Amino acid sequence: MDERSLIEGMARGDRAAFREFVEQYKKKVFFLALDMVGNAVDAEDISQEVFLKVFRSFATFRKDAKLGSWLYRVTYNASIDHLRRKQFVPEPVGDEVLESRSRDDNASLPHGGAADPATAAESSQLQARIARALDKVSPQEKAVFLLRHYDDLMLKDIATTLGLSIGSVKSYLFRAVRKLQKELGGSPLISGVEASHD
Repeated sequence: MDERSLIEGMARGDRAAFREFVEQYKKKVFFLALDMVGNAVDAEDISQEVFLKVFRSFATFRKDAKLGSWLYRVTYNASIDHLRRKQFVPEPVGDEVLESRSRDDNASLPHGGAADPATAAESSQLQARIARALDKVSPQEKAVFLLRHYDDLMLKDIATTLGLSIGSVKSYLFRAVRKLQKELGGSPLISGVEASHD
């Protein structure tokens, strides 16, 4: 079912369309929440909360907007609310979760599909270092970085998703990249990441 059909079905209250919507977006919602809070159990709770909010408030969705962008904003806000409620310091994300993300969601930073076990192990360690480094940036910087480099959103789409100006998005992204470069000691991966483009 394409996005337009999903929107029309959900607007009619079609539960089959909503189930399809959940199936299509559950991994993206879970992994964004996981990246934000650093805990798989809490990310699962946030995911359920997000889809419940979507189900209850779909009438507020502007039909001309992008469904994915709206859902990312709901997920981002739910994650921030969760962190504020718990005054929560994220736990480091385990390698097995990072490997699952790379395998299941084709995370783009770093690329999966290593040619040999040694390269795969090195990539997994680097992913874990990036996850730990991301815990040291602000939630806004983290969200912008994740949406740009993990979900490959354009800057204007990130601005729409998070309700920010493009200037703010560029600023958050620049600061996140600089902080990550410092935390990772000039890792070649982060050194090759541009602070802003498109």
